[in-house]
Amino acid sequence: MPAWLIWLIGAAALAGAETLSLDFVLIMCAGGAAAGGIAGAAGAPPPAQVAVAIVVGLALLAFVRPIAKRHLNPGVHVMGTAALVGKDAVVLSRVDAHDGRVRLNGGEWSAKSFDETQVMQVGTVVRVMKIDGATALVWDHSDLAV
Repeated sequence: MPAWLIWLIGAAALAGAETLSLDFVLIMCAGGAAAGGIAGAAGAPPPAQVAVAIVVGLALLAFVRPIAKRHLNPGVHVMGTAALVGKDAVVLSRVDAHDGRVRLNGGEWSAKSFDETQVMQVGTVVRVMKIDGATALVWDHSDLAV
């Protein structure tokens, strides 16, 4: 049996085993084995085939696996107005419990004080606590000691 065929059988076995683990390790090793098979089919001696398989497998593990893992498990992405909660904004016109304007995420938003007793003056950096429709409920956190 030719060496390249043994490499490809090994690659297929590793790829099949990957379906059980879904960790993208065995599939990267399968890619290395496939590269070793290609080197064998091209007439490379067995030590060169092993070297190619190791180098390609390690390269796939180092560079391709992290990208594949990131795409498989993207995590939670907050979108829309919920993504604005927790961001800082700058007061453009006096903000109190009833009215005001802030610059938030590059745009001008209507705003109200999250704490109804707070009044924020122009230029104050405030934190967005909640978005209610098109109004940002903001809180002046500048008086907290850091």
